[in-house]
Amino acid sequence: MKILLFGEYSNVHWTLAEGLRALGHNVCVVSDGDRWKDYPRDITLRRRWRTSPCGVNRALGAALYLLRLLWLLPRLRGYDVVQLINPVFLDLKARRIAPFYRYLRRHNRCMVLGAFGIDKYWVLGGLDCHTFRYSDFNIGSELRHNEYTALMQREWLGEKGELNDLIARDCDAIVSGLYENDACYRPHFPQKLRYIPFPIDLGLIEPRVRSAADSVVRFFVGVQRERSAYKGTDIMLSALRRVEAEHPDRCQVTVVESVPFREYIRLLGEAHVQLDQLYSYTPSMNSLQAMAQGLVVVSGGEPENYAILSEDELRPIINVQPTEQSVYQELTDLVEHPEQVETLSRQSIEYVRRHHSHTTVARRYLDLYSSLIL
Repeated sequence: MKILLFGEYSNVHWTLAEGLRALGHNVCVVSDGDRWKDYPRDITLRRRWRTSPCGVNRALGAALYLLRLLWLLPRLRGYDVVQLINPVFLDLKARRIAPFYRYLRRHNRCMVLGAFGIDKYWVLGGLDCHTFRYSDFNIGSELRHNEYTALMQREWLGEKGELNDLIARDCDAIVSGLYENDACYRPHFPQKLRYIPFPIDLGLIEPRVRSAADSVVRFFVGVQRERSAYKGTDIMLSALRRVEAEHPDRCQVTVVESVPFREYIRLLGEAHVQLDQLYSYTPSMNSLQAMAQGLVVVSGGEPENYAILSEDELRPIINVQPTEQSVYQELTDLVEHPEQVETLSRQSIEYVRRHHSHTTVARRYLDLYSSLIL
């Protein structure tokens, strides 16, 4: 099968591509590497000078990007399946993306939309205050208000939302990668939607069961400054600093900000525990990568996460509620009982092996793709 994966989030498409290739399929990944994260890809499509203060540079960058895209178009034809990472799969205004979507639709057999992150339906699911008990946009019946949630509403309930609707209605299938994505899309597109977990390439990871044998628990926090309040990193780090102040001889804290993927993984490997995404029900790609290495993850491990995977045995994730006190209590318990680290570490490795192996995930994608091209 000939497959084109367009765009990148958190190494999802490249990892899936490697799984599909291992099963004998021809795969091409086109992306910008998810910007500063610089994930691998086969064809680079990156917009230069996007944030330059000089208007001339920005205009030149946009023009060069369009020329590069137009030059690439003939190479993006004749695929059995084209999968988009998001409705906004190009670094262009939404109204300018629609013609490129139609081109891909016209010159390839099947189109699949990835529901892997923020889009119109993610925003709507958070804003309705009943899809989730808490989310990036709500806590119970109360809406969260910060700069990033306001920006997402402006963008996705406007022009981007119209593009999202166009692609979701027209494509052949929609794949959700998290429970949250699935819950947001299922009321609208139940016949098109398929849940498939995110892939992790276990061949690139040397799992190591962690043990805080010296009673010092090493914590790792990755910060994206512009999204810290939105993702709850600010609250988690504040709770961690409280625990560190109370148990200075039993905590070691590493905080990194916006580092490339390879450096991130290196630093992560030295820790016992990763803190990630306060408002999620499910572990992210970063968390799954950490769990595969044997780290214990403090994040979203709600019952819905285990139910959608049909997992009724393992419970490796330290699930926290979206409050500083909940995070503080869980971290305090871990520091005061460091023997938990080894048990949770073993479960983390097995959890990823059981549900997220990139070849196992790739087979599920192939089942979907095959059903579309018959």
